[in-house]
Amino acid sequence: MTDTDAIIDNARYLREVRPIDPEEIYEYVEGQPHPAVVRETLREHAFELGIREREDGTFVPIEEGPIEVDFRGVERFPETYARRFEDLLVEEYGPGWPDGDTGDGLRERIDDLKQAYFADSAVDYDRETALAYGIYHLPDYYVVIQYVLAELARDGLLDHDLRVLEVGAGTGGPALGLHDFLPEGVLVDYDAVEPSAAADVLEHMLEETHPSFRPTIHRTTAEAFEPEADAEYDLIVFANVLSELEAPVAVAERYLDSLADDGTLVAISPAEERTATRLREIERDLVARRPDATVYAPTVRLWPDEEPDDRGWTFRREPDIEPPAFQSRLDRAAVDGGADGDRRGLVASGDGTYLNTDVQFAYLLLRTDGKRAIEYTPDPEQVAKMADMEAHVTERIDLDALKLSPNLAEEGNPLFKISDGSETVDHYAVLTRESALNESLARAPYGSLLRFENVLVLWNDDEEAYNLVVDAETVVDRLT
Repeated sequence: MTDTDAIIDNARYLREVRPIDPEEIYEYVEGQPHPAVVRETLREHAFELGIREREDGTFVPIEEGPIEVDFRGVERFPETYARRFEDLLVEEYGPGWPDGDTGDGLRERIDDLKQAYFADSAVDYDRETALAYGIYHLPDYYVVIQYVLAELARDGLLDHDLRVLEVGAGTGGPALGLHDFLPEGVLVDYDAVEPSAAADVLEHMLEETHPSFRPTIHRTTAEAFEPEADAEYDLIVFANVLSELEAPVAVAERYLDSLADDGTLVAISPAEERTATRLREIERDLVARRPDATVYAPTVRLWPDEEPDDRGWTFRREPDIEPPAFQSRLDRAAVDGGADGDRRGLVASGDGTYLNTDVQFAYLLLRTDGKRAIEYTPDPEQVAKMADMEAHVTERIDLDALKLSPNLAEEGNPLFKISDGSETVDHYAVLTRESALNESLARAPYGSLLRFENVLVLWNDDEEAYNLVVDAETVVDRLT
């Protein structure tokens, strides 16, 4: 039997002196266990020892404190991952996988996924469906998670040792995005919950990760998985999965019990109205059921003891990414009518139908330590509250609000959703005349806190919403 205590004791001593080499330690342990056994023991106790494995097979101490990153967005899905994923397609269907019946079958599966999504129907993720899902969603999920992580890193909420649980991990987009976002030297213990055939794709893709990223895949459902009793995760991630569960609030609430005291629950959904508003419904129900749960971002409640009750359609938009080669190949190979003559009227002909390059998403960051991304309370003596907006129609007022959308107008005056966390109906800031005094409205990033001075309040009957008209007489300043 391996003397685990002796290995750990030697590692504790050596970590203060030089890199820990399993080829060295085994000589000091009774019975001289094989270096591979020593290495595995060090991996299992890495968090306890505060060490990480390097590419050369030695172990060194991890840094202490929050990570620092210089994140400037994501332009593309890495080629190494793209090739690795396409290897699965070639293995399954051969080198001509985008063509003929196999290509038609994959495109049909993607069409089915889209139809099921809009019909709110369940999907059976067999291997072909998992591969089709990966073709369409692996790249954008890889990108989206990094924008969300950047918000946490910016605020010093990601340390050099992270325990991560991803519920509904799919084919691996968020996991790979997390891996690539974190700087070298971060130790990650990553648990993935994924019951479908997508777990096979996930396992294959995670073979590319570095030694200090330690994945464990649990092939079970979100409802059935039971975290260990003493589990405390720094991040619990639900990426595009909550809206697919029958009881999302109950599931998320149960997982909150496994969140570390200073951890964050991350939930992401597509920007489309159905899923984005459902995420806000889940958010509001969860906060109501758990008094210890606080919205960290982006829908911060600025006013104490107030909760929003509007439609809640808020989403973030970032620059498009380049389509990976496997998406482009499948799209180019599409032929009008498909192999059997466009049986369902869904087959495209290389027109971009099978390219997924938009980066638009809704997200929620929830914590149990009371922290908020914006620690700010408006002064009722200085600004109006959205809950009381009916009393100010046709008046000019001052207002503090968060910017919670990109420009929503396809033409005409720019339009932005705004919120202070007290509103019962939607509020939009309409920029009718931009000037140096109000340019912050258009230029401030998503989630920014803005001060509106002398903004005109109007009621929009068509949209059943309030329009806050920003004109030449209005001043907009960024407070955060």
